[in-house]
Amino acid sequence: MDFPQFTYHPHPLDTGAVISSDATCECCGQARGFICSSGMYCRDNVEAICPWCVADGSAADKFNGHFVDDYPLLDAGLDIAIVKEVAERTPGYVSWQQEVWQSHCNDACEFHGDAELADLQALQGEALEDFLAEYLPNHALWQKLLSSYQKGGNPAIYKFKCRHCQQAIFTLDCH
Repeated sequence: MDFPQFTYHPHPLDTGAVISSDATCECCGQARGFICSSGMYCRDNVEAICPWCVADGSAADKFNGHFVDDYPLLDAGLDIAIVKEVAERTPGYVSWQQEVWQSHCNDACEFHGDAELADLQALQGEALEDFLAEYLPNHALWQKLLSSYQKGGNPAIYKFKCRHCQQAIFTLDCH
C-alpha cells in the first residue's frame, strides 16, 4: 500500500502532520499504521483519520468537515478546486492559534513545517520587510527572536513555499 502523496503538504511525516499509530481510522475502519495528528474541523469528535482517507476525500465527505480552514484561501480568490484540495484532501498542521494556509502566484503554497533557523537568518529584503510588517513591529524584535528561536517552540514560525516561483513565505504563531 503506497503512502498517499499530497500536493500541498509534500512531507507530512516530516512535519508531524501524520504520525505512526496503531489506531483504527474512524472513516475506513482500518488500522494502517498512520493517522493525521492535526485533527478535523467537523461536528463529530473525530480523533483518528488515516492519511488515505484524507487524500481520497472520503473523510471530509463522511464527516462533512475540513482539515484546514478554507477562509484564507477563499479570501485570496483561489480557484475553488484548489481550496477544496487543501481544505478537504490535505493534512493540516497543528498551530497555537488558527492555522492560516498561505497562497502565492494564484495557488496555495506547499506547507513545509516549522522553519529552520537558517531559513530565518537568510530572510532579507522585501520578504523580510513583508514578514515584519505582518508580525513584528521592528528589526530589533526580529533580532531578539532570531537569537532565541527554536524550531517547534513558542513562537512558532511556519514555512510555506510557492509551487510556482519557489518563494518561501513564513508565518508566525505564538501561544
